[in-house]
Amino acid sequence: MYRNSWLPEVFNDFFYNSNMPKANATAPAINVLESADEYTVELAAPGLRKEDFEVHVNDDGDLTIKMEKKEEMKDKSAHYLRREFSYSKYEQTLILPDDVDKEKIGAHMSDGVLKVSLPKLQQTVQKVARQITVG
Repeated sequence: MYRNSWLPEVFNDFFYNSNMPKANATAPAINVLESADEYTVELAAPGLRKEDFEVHVNDDGDLTIKMEKKEEMKDKSAHYLRREFSYSKYEQTLILPDDVDKEKIGAHMSDGVLKVSLPKLQQTVQKVARQITVG
Protein backbone atom coordinates (compact mmCIF):
# COMPACT_ATOMS: atom_id res chain seq x y z
CA MET A 1 0.00 0.00 0.00
CA TYR A 2 1.34 3.42 -0.98
CA ARG A 3 1.78 6.00 1.81
CA ASN A 4 2.78 9.65 1.47
CA SER A 5 5.11 9.47 4.46
CA TRP A 6 7.55 6.84 3.16
CA LEU A 7 10.17 9.34 1.95
CA PRO A 8 10.79 11.05 5.33
CA GLU A 9 10.93 7.68 7.08
CA VAL A 10 13.57 6.43 4.66
CA PHE A 11 15.66 9.54 5.20
CA ASN A 12 15.22 9.40 8.98
CA ASP A 13 16.60 5.85 9.01
CA PHE A 14 19.49 6.94 6.79
CA PHE A 15 20.41 10.17 8.58
CA TYR A 16 19.66 9.25 12.19
CA ASN A 17 21.30 5.99 13.11
CA SER A 18 23.91 4.79 15.60
CA ASN A 19 26.69 5.01 12.98
CA MET A 20 26.08 8.72 12.49
CA PRO A 21 25.47 10.49 15.80
CA LYS A 22 23.75 13.84 15.68
CA ALA A 23 26.14 16.74 16.23
CA ASN A 24 25.41 19.64 18.54
CA ALA A 25 24.25 22.26 16.05
CA THR A 26 24.51 25.14 18.52
CA ALA A 27 28.18 24.94 19.49
CA PRO A 28 31.21 25.02 17.22
CA ALA A 29 34.06 22.65 18.05
CA ILE A 30 36.85 24.04 20.26
CA ASN A 31 40.45 22.89 20.70
CA VAL A 32 42.70 24.12 23.52
CA LEU A 33 46.45 23.64 23.09
CA GLU A 34 49.30 24.34 25.50
CA SER A 35 52.94 25.03 24.71
CA ALA A 36 55.76 26.24 26.94
CA ASP A 37 54.98 29.91 26.16
CA GLU A 38 51.22 30.06 25.62
CA TYR A 39 47.80 28.48 25.45
CA THR A 40 45.88 28.55 22.14
CA VAL A 41 42.12 28.28 21.76
CA GLU A 42 40.94 27.23 18.29
CA LEU A 43 37.28 27.55 17.37
CA ALA A 44 35.94 25.99 14.15
CA ALA A 45 34.11 28.71 12.23
CA PRO A 46 33.83 27.84 8.54
CA GLY A 47 32.18 30.53 6.45
CA LEU A 48 32.46 33.17 9.16
CA ARG A 49 34.45 36.42 9.11
CA LYS A 50 36.38 38.17 11.85
CA GLU A 51 33.58 40.77 12.00
CA ASP A 52 31.22 38.02 13.22
CA PHE A 53 33.21 37.61 16.48
CA GLU A 54 33.65 39.51 19.72
CA VAL A 55 36.43 38.30 22.01
CA HIS A 56 37.06 39.92 25.39
CA VAL A 57 38.14 39.34 28.96
CA ASN A 58 35.25 40.01 31.36
CA ASP A 59 35.32 41.63 34.82
CA ASP A 60 36.07 38.26 36.45
CA GLY A 61 39.14 37.75 34.23
CA ASP A 62 37.51 35.03 32.11
CA LEU A 63 37.72 34.84 28.31
CA THR A 64 34.39 35.31 26.51
CA ILE A 65 33.97 34.45 22.83
CA LYS A 66 30.75 35.62 21.17
CA MET A 67 29.75 34.88 17.59
CA GLU A 68 26.73 36.08 15.68
CA LYS A 69 26.05 35.30 12.03
CA LYS A 70 23.06 36.91 10.42
CA GLU A 71 21.89 34.81 7.50
CA GLU A 72 19.56 35.85 4.76
CA MET A 73 17.26 33.16 3.49
CA LYS A 74 18.05 33.11 -0.22
CA ASP A 75 15.81 30.24 -1.21
CA LYS A 76 12.70 30.06 0.94
CA SER A 77 11.44 27.05 -0.98
CA ALA A 78 14.39 24.88 0.14
CA HIS A 79 13.54 22.22 2.68
CA TYR A 80 16.42 20.74 4.67
CA LEU A 81 16.17 17.11 5.69
CA ARG A 82 19.07 17.61 8.08
CA ARG A 83 20.82 20.86 8.92
CA GLU A 84 23.64 20.94 11.48
CA PHE A 85 25.97 23.76 10.48
CA SER A 86 23.49 26.58 10.70
CA TYR A 87 24.29 28.08 14.08
CA SER A 88 23.81 31.80 14.07
CA LYS A 89 24.54 32.79 17.67
CA TYR A 90 27.11 31.36 20.04
CA GLU A 91 28.73 32.41 23.31
CA GLN A 92 31.36 30.57 25.33
CA THR A 93 33.15 31.69 28.49
CA LEU A 94 36.42 30.02 29.43
CA ILE A 95 37.98 30.36 32.87
CA LEU A 96 41.59 31.35 32.30
CA PRO A 97 44.48 29.82 34.26
CA ASP A 98 46.34 32.10 36.66
CA ASP A 99 49.50 32.06 34.51
CA VAL A 100 47.87 33.84 31.50
CA ASP A 101 49.11 37.36 30.72
CA LYS A 102 45.69 38.95 30.19
CA GLU A 103 47.21 42.14 28.74
CA LYS A 104 48.76 40.28 25.79
CA ILE A 105 45.84 38.11 24.62
CA GLY A 106 45.36 38.22 20.85
CA ALA A 107 42.98 36.71 18.28
CA HIS A 108 42.96 36.20 14.54
CA MET A 109 40.82 34.44 11.95
CA SER A 110 42.37 32.22 9.29
CA ASP A 111 41.05 29.40 7.07
CA GLY A 112 37.75 29.09 8.94
CA VAL A 113 39.38 28.87 12.37
CA LEU A 114 39.36 31.57 15.05
CA LYS A 115 42.61 31.33 17.04
CA VAL A 116 42.95 33.08 20.39
CA SER A 117 46.51 33.17 21.76
CA LEU A 118 46.86 33.35 25.53
CA PRO A 119 50.53 34.08 26.36
CA LYS A 120 51.81 32.80 29.68
CA LEU A 121 53.27 35.18 32.25
CA GLN A 122 57.04 35.21 32.18
CA GLN A 123 58.21 33.96 35.54
CA THR A 124 61.68 34.77 36.75
CA VAL A 125 63.41 31.87 38.41
CA GLN A 126 65.27 32.80 41.56
CA LYS A 127 68.56 31.06 41.98
CA VAL A 128 68.72 29.30 45.28
CA ALA A 129 72.45 28.54 45.21
CA ARG A 130 74.63 31.20 46.86
CA GLN A 131 77.74 31.49 48.96
CA ILE A 132 77.09 31.94 52.67
CA THR A 133 79.72 33.72 54.68
CA VAL A 134 80.54 32.09 57.99
CA GLY A 135 80.67 34.75 60.72
